Amino acid sequence: MPVSVVQPPPVTNNPSQHPYAGIDQAMRGALARMTGGVSPFALVETWTDWALHLSRAPGRQLELAEHARDNALKLAHFAAKSATGSDSNPPFSPKAHDHRFTDAGWKSPPFSLWQQSFLATQDWWDRATEDVRGLRKQDSDRTRFLVRQMLDTVSPSNFPWLNPEILAETARTGGRNLAEGAVHAADDWLHTLSQTHTPPPEGYQLGKDLACTPGEVVYRNDIFELLQYTPQTGEVQAEPVLIVPAWIMKYYILDLSPHNSLINYLVGQGFTVFAISWCNPTAEQRDLSLEDYRKRGVMAALDAISAIVPGQKIHANGYCLGGTMLAIAAATMARDGDDRLASITLMAAQVDFTEAGELLLFLDESQVAFLEDMMWAQGYLDRPQMARAFASIRAEDLIYTRAVQRYFLGKEDLPTDIGVWNADTTRMPARMHSEYLRGLFLENRLSAGRFAVEGRVIALKDIAAPMFVIGTETDHIAPWKSVYKTRLFTDADLTFLLTKSGHNGGILSEPGHPRRHYRVGHRPEGALYVDPDSWFAQTEPKDGSWWPEWINWLNANSSGKTAPPPIGAADKGYPPLEPAPGSYIHQT
Repeated sequence: MPVSVVQPPPVTNNPSQHPYAGIDQAMRGALARMTGGVSPFALVETWTDWALHLSRAPGRQLELAEHARDNALKLAHFAAKSATGSDSNPPFSPKAHDHRFTDAGWKSPPFSLWQQSFLATQDWWDRATEDVRGLRKQDSDRTRFLVRQMLDTVSPSNFPWLNPEILAETARTGGRNLAEGAVHAADDWLHTLSQTHTPPPEGYQLGKDLACTPGEVVYRNDIFELLQYTPQTGEVQAEPVLIVPAWIMKYYILDLSPHNSLINYLVGQGFTVFAISWCNPTAEQRDLSLEDYRKRGVMAALDAISAIVPGQKIHANGYCLGGTMLAIAAATMARDGDDRLASITLMAAQVDFTEAGELLLFLDESQVAFLEDMMWAQGYLDRPQMARAFASIRAEDLIYTRAVQRYFLGKEDLPTDIGVWNADTTRMPARMHSEYLRGLFLENRLSAGRFAVEGRVIALKDIAAPMFVIGTETDHIAPWKSVYKTRLFTDADLTFLLTKSGHNGGILSEPGHPRRHYRVGHRPEGALYVDPDSWFAQTEPKDGSWWPEWINWLNANSSGKTAPPPIGAADKGYPPLEPAPGSYIHQT
């Protein structure tokens, strides 16, 4: 009985139970495609909840009126100083991740006044959407998010006649920048309408420039290919390493250019490395479940590795939701007495989702049901629908700054390895996506002890293998304090490392990467819990890349060097099939 999460109620043909439910589901699915998967009902509920609670708080209304007055006075004082040519420090500053006003022209009037007026309005709305007594925190946070999205559309940086950088460039080029920007806009619009996949630019070809660590595909089923990489050293650690990436990304984020490839680095440090390359599912694979990804994904990969490198335990490494799946698999293995894991590494991966960051702003019962209806109609969550959700979290940079650069300044997007990977998005099968949204995000079943695999509940505390858990300081997908909570729900020997940068940039932190640091601490088996703020305060930062720290930990948890194993095991049903990176990486 491979039930891992609560399923949405199926549409039934029983006439006594809502005989026209299929009509409703089809209508909602069509509406969901029109709105990009955003539930208008959830939005109305959010605004109503905020407005009604604020309406019964006259003291808070008075506070907001005073805050508006104070902001207006600050603006008036700044405008007067600017008009007389006096130096005046601007009273409002952009947020740390907001780079729309970096051009020097924003320091001069009248542009400085337009910028400050926008930031003053943004500041007032931030205050207005702070918690109101009785208001659900999710609704206050979501209201703030929605206001931010609306304000971003009217930022003065978006309008050519209000943006000094655009005006200067237009004067310098005689308007050529606007003509080139119009070409870019038309090209992007055509790609959006046709949903065609843009091939990688020259110098960023898969298998040649990116994902180019030598190896072979040694196993393939309908869900994944297993890659085994060619050894680069005369001896290797006896225990091989399995990389489990998230299914919402292609695996080669961990095998980008040779200089910043974690996989290439691991192989070069004397490890036998295997990596899962997930398929890009189609509508025919709509019924793939979380259990399929565990059993016919992670467990099938472990079985293959055990056949190719017999008699050895395996270092397993999971990234993002791949780490969550690895934790589920490891807890199930512990419950069932399967001790094949030598260690477990979780990179920017959560096992508890109560503090899962701004992605939770998109999730409640109305929103998830809306997505389910959309996926019911098309069989999967499509790439643009997911990409828009991630982009809107950092809309200032990922949407508006890019739009200004491309459409008004006429600048081409400069290709980068991570940019090519970021554009190479995947689909999510309908059933699996619904399961993890409900079972993990909405109901938080894994850390609550209510997540069942094959009909029986699993517990993270059963995991006995040593763990290495990595969080990233500015992660908005898996906030580091949420990742840190793995310490709360496990008892095994655990090392927690916090590295600089975000969800992807923090993991891609190769030796020699400038301005990098990390903190690392060890929690012995059975030690008392230390909260994240106390841990941060008492753990000194170290300069440099965290990769060597992890390699040292892997070496310490390995049994020693041996000759490299063969590539594949044809006599056991795992022959080399084709060179890495395989064929699934090319699926669009």
